[in-house]
Amino acid sequence: MRLEAITWERLTDATADRIAGLTAADGSPWLRVAVDGAPAAPTAELARDLSEALRIRGRPVLTVAAAGFWRPASLRYEYGKRDADAYYDRWLDTGALWREVFTPLEPGPGGTGRVLPDLWDPATDRATRSPYAELPRGGVLLLHGALLLGHWFPFDLSVHLRLSPAALARRTEEDAQWTLPAFARYEDEVGPAEAADVVVRVDDPRHPAWHRPEG
Repeated sequence: MRLEAITWERLTDATADRIAGLTAADGSPWLRVAVDGAPAAPTAELARDLSEALRIRGRPVLTVAAAGFWRPASLRYEYGKRDADAYYDRWLDTGALWREVFTPLEPGPGGTGRVLPDLWDPATDRATRSPYAELPRGGVLLLHGALLLGHWFPFDLSVHLRLSPAALARRTEEDAQWTLPAFARYEDEVGPAEAADVVVRVDDPRHPAWHRPEG
């Protein structure tokens, strides 16, 4: 895969332009975009910048953090607090994401645009009780976080922030090193660099490089 150096500003503008010009493949009046990457990658920051760029372009945006849809601790830690397979398979409540985020943005009568922005606070291990947010037709959902690809979520565009194994190990905090085998599984089983529409190498976050297939 050939990567070209780019600044974050140019990358944000180019990606926002591409999103603004998209139509949903399934006919939905909403667009659904993933910003995927390990916790060591700046997924939240890119989602924030894309949100601002899209609003300038006249598109309503709802930004959702995948960590707001982690399962309760009793389920996440069923096999221990440092089980990499559980982190990979069980932490993200994909059923809740389908029910509360993606189904309301489907075409047809189920598409109400009424999205729950988060369900569970992993820090307090309590329900967030956040109110539903109304995303107008023509709006864009930006879902950011780790291990988002490979679940058949109906993304209209996916951006993967890629770290080499060495950079991931170097930039992952010491108390989270146990998650590294989960990201090795992700590489083997999902291949996010091949699955994503836009790939950004962030080994050195000051100097990103990207690959953008035509389309």
